[in-house]
Amino acid sequence: MTAPRVEPPLPPVQRDRNRWLLVLILVLFLGSALVAGALRFSGWRPAGMQNRGELLNPPADLRGQTLRLSDGTVYDWRPVERHWRILVAPPADCASDCVELSRQLDLVWQLFGRNADRVDILWVGEVPEGAIRNSAWRVVEADRNLRATLPRVDGGTGEADNGVPAYVVDPNGFVILRYAPGFDPGDLRGDMAKLLKLR
Repeated sequence: MTAPRVEPPLPPVQRDRNRWLLVLILVLFLGSALVAGALRFSGWRPAGMQNRGELLNPPADLRGQTLRLSDGTVYDWRPVERHWRILVAPPADCASDCVELSRQLDLVWQLFGRNADRVDILWVGEVPEGAIRNSAWRVVEADRNLRATLPRVDGGTGEADNGVPAYVVDPNGFVILRYAPGFDPGDLRGDMAKLLKLR
């Protein structure tokens, strides 16, 4: 039986190099973890992860509301189907602004492509003459309780006087995002595109 072979000790230069390499690896690992933690707790988020609409916290809860469509039927939330909604509740005297808003919503809806069938556009109240409607439109009867539930439905401080806010409603019936009057339709489209990827 032969004795186990004993490795000769490393020369001091090699040993010091290995130690410094280990220290460098620890500094890189811990340093990146500290930077990530500092960014996380400071509230910073990459531009691709930020929503463009106003995140409502807490979200408005529409689950208890009975939304009645213009044909008299009840609009069901059906959360299992993972259907998203864009909701607008314009004032009764809305005319040209609402026609333009309908055009923008139609364009946004068309840009969803194959996911368009997972989005309903809920229009609360009368639809103005000349408004563009598509297959996603659901006209909901005007309801004071519904309007009262929507955050700043008649505009907020410092917002444009003309225009109508839009809301994103999740599959469960929670209003999660608000877009101020005069919003950029591209912002709505960008946020909805991210939400439609959620399953």
